[in-house]
Amino acid sequence: MTFPRSLAAVVDRDPEQALPCHLVDPDLFFAESPVDVERAKALCIDCPLRATCLAEALARREPWGVWGGELVLQGVVVPRKRPRGRPRKSDVAA
Repeated sequence: MTFPRSLAAVVDRDPEQALPCHLVDPDLFFAESPVDVERAKALCIDCPLRATCLAEALARREPWGVWGGELVLQGVVVPRKRPRGRPRKSDVAA
């Protein structure tokens, strides 16, 4: 039986491994801009540790950020980041 690789075990074993999250500014994964959040999620698509990263973030109930290609807010995966502020009046059903 095989077990999912632990993110910490891989990084400890091979710190030079070029994981996508290690190649860019880490602040990108905690960005306020919805465009930047989508950019961070796209970087995770081909990461070999994507599933493990997400699973560990959910287990830790990470408060926010992009983990394993998903946006996590208060320990829960959400589909997308909403822009700051109130919605436009034209977008609200009367």
